[in-house]
Parts: sequence; structure tokens; C-alpha cells
Amino acid sequence: MDNIKVLLVEDHKMVRLGLSLVFENTDGITLVGEADNGKNGVELALKLTPDVVLMDIGLPEVDGIQATAMIKKSNPNMKILIFTSRDSEDDVFDSLTAGADGYIMKGANENQMISAIKAVAEGTAWLDPAIAKLVLSNVRKQTSVQVTGVVPSNNLAKNTYGLTERELEVLALIVEGLNNAEIAKKLVITISTAKAHVHSILQKLYVTNRTQATIQAVKEGLI
Repeated sequence: MDNIKVLLVEDHKMVRLGLSLVFENTDGITLVGEADNGKNGVELALKLTPDVVLMDIGLPEVDGIQATAMIKKSNPNMKILIFTSRDSEDDVFDSLTAGADGYIMKGANENQMISAIKAVAEGTAWLDPAIAKLVLSNVRKQTSVQVTGVVPSNNLAKNTYGLTERELEVLALIVEGLNNAEIAKKLVITISTAKAHVHSILQKLYVTNRTQATIQAVKEGLI
């Protein structure tokens, strides 16, 4: 994507100002609008149709999780990156369940922010490293297994989606937050093969992106 259009939904003026300066100095990203509450954020998202909505959670009128669900209901293809200081398990999973495509903490540096926006715009789920640890911790509590990318045979009994053993391995790596190139390197396969496996997994799980696949894997104990 040559130029990524971003809508910023954030109620703190100084945060909006700081991010607008970052985007102004970043090639390939254009800030097309700003909103200081969730209600206006939803209205602007549907009006401006940005590529990525950078969404805070703690917003007045309508919170970021509700706003995310409202936007996704009207435009499922619009990408939403949660941008917040909240890292509780409930906030993380409620956001992902609402349809968020990524989750980044406000303590992230500029490079991480830009990487997250670009990844989400390209259709790759992006989880802040701290949040990825939380997701993995939740997986381990539910399945009582260590996620290493190698699928234990006892998980095959939980697989009612027709996933192959290789696809279960790829799914475990998706949950870890690896992109297609990293999955290919980890499993010693080509990137095109990794992409094919990811596409097949999304189809079999009846989901449209990696974040939803992660949620499904956690809920169903597939890894």
C-alpha cells in the first residue's frame, strides 16, 4: 500500500498532537482526520473510510471497544488498531472480539507504531509484545501446554475444523504473532507455502484475519 490513510480517535489533545507530528514526518502515512470521542470517531470512520483507525479505548460518549464493534458492523474491511494504556485481559480480548485488527500500547516507540499501522493496513494482525505475552499466557492456562510451534498430538482430538497437522503448527505460530516470512523461516518452507497455509486456516476457521484466528484458537483450545 503506497499511502496509508489513518483516522486518529483519541480524547487527549497532546497525544493527538504528538501523533500528528509523527505521521507528518512519516512517508507513506497520511492523517486524514481526528476525533476526540467514540461517537465522532465512528461517524468520521464511515465518512472518510480510512485504511486504518487508530482507536483509544477510554473515550467519552462511546468507548473504543463499542466504537470498534460499530465500525466493523458497518464496514468489516476497515482496519482498526487499538491504541491504549490498558493491558487488562478483559480489555484485550473484548477489543479483539469486537473486531480489532491489532493492539498496541501507548508506551510503544515511533518505529513500533509505524510498523503496527503498516502491518494492520496490509491485513496482518499486530499485537504489542506485552499483549502477545498475555494472549499466550491465556492459551497456556486453557490448554496447559507450552506454545512452541510444535503441536502436541493430544490437541488433534480438539480439532473439529479439519486442520492438518501442519496447519495446526502454523496456527500456533500465528498466535505467537509471527508473520508469513517468519513462519516460513521457522518451519523451513517457502513464503508462498506459508501464505497458502494461513489462507486455508482462515477459511477452515470461518474467520477473516489472524486476530480472529487467534481468538478462535484460544477459545477452542486448538494449540
